[in-house]
Amino acid sequence: MLPFDLPFGFGSVVLLFVIAVVVSSLRILREYERGVIFLLGRFWKVKGPGLIVVVPGLMQMAKVDLRVVTMDVPPQDVISRDNVSVKVNAVVFFRVIDPQKAIIQVENYLMATSQLAQTTLRVVLGKHELDEMLAERERLNLDVQQILDAQTDAWGIKVVNVEIKHIDLNESMVRAIARQAEAERERRAKVIHAEGEKQAAVALLEAAQMLAQQPEAMQLRYLQTMTQVAGDRASTVVFPLPMDLLGRLLDKGPKQG
Repeated sequence: MLPFDLPFGFGSVVLLFVIAVVVSSLRILREYERGVIFLLGRFWKVKGPGLIVVVPGLMQMAKVDLRVVTMDVPPQDVISRDNVSVKVNAVVFFRVIDPQKAIIQVENYLMATSQLAQTTLRVVLGKHELDEMLAERERLNLDVQQILDAQTDAWGIKVVNVEIKHIDLNESMVRAIARQAEAERERRAKVIHAEGEKQAAVALLEAAQMLAQQPEAMQLRYLQTMTQVAGDRASTVVFPLPMDLLGRLLDKGPKQG
C-alpha cells in the first residue's frame, strides 16, 4: 500500500505548495500606494494600484505612499543677521511624485527630508534680521519651500508648502521689542503733533494776511474778542489795541476850529 499512497501524498504536498506560493505572491495596493518591484535585486518596474503579483524569492517590493506627508520640524536655534538668538519651528508638507527615485536614490526619504528641512530653516532665517522674521513670514516660507523643493527633486519628492509656526524670543528680547514699539509710537505722535502745529501756523498766517487786507474785519475780530473777554469773571483785563487802529479812530474825532 505504501508505494501507491506515496505518489498521491506527494502530489497533494506539491499542490498545497503551489497554492501557498500563489497566495503569498498576491499583493493589493490601495489607490494612493505604489509598489517598487525588484527582480533578483535589480529594479524592474513600479506597479499599482490594485492586485499585483510578487513572486517570493525572485521579487521584492517596497511600498510607497503618495499622499501628502505633514512633517513637523523641531525647534531650531537660529541666530539672525543682527545677532539675535531665537528658536524657530515649522511644518513641511511634501509628497512622493517618483516612487522609483524615492526608494533608490535615498535610503530613507522621510528622515532625509526632515534633516534637510532643519538645516535649510537655520540657513535661510540666519540671513535675515529679526524684524524681517516677524514681519515677512510669508516671504520666508516661500524661500524655504523653494530651496527644499529644488534639493529634494533628485529624490522624487515635491515640497508643497512650508509654514513657520513659532518664533520664540527670550524675555529680555521681548522687553526690548516692547520698548522699541513704545518709542516708535511716541515718535509717530510727535511727528503728528508737529505736523498739526505746522498746518495751524500756515492757517494762522493766511488768516492774518486776510485780516491785514481788510481793516474792517480786523475791527470786528477785536470787538468779538472783547465780547468774549467781557463775559469772564476776571477783575482786570488787559487788551492790546493796535496803534494803526487807534490812529484811525483819532483821525475820525471832532475837529476844533
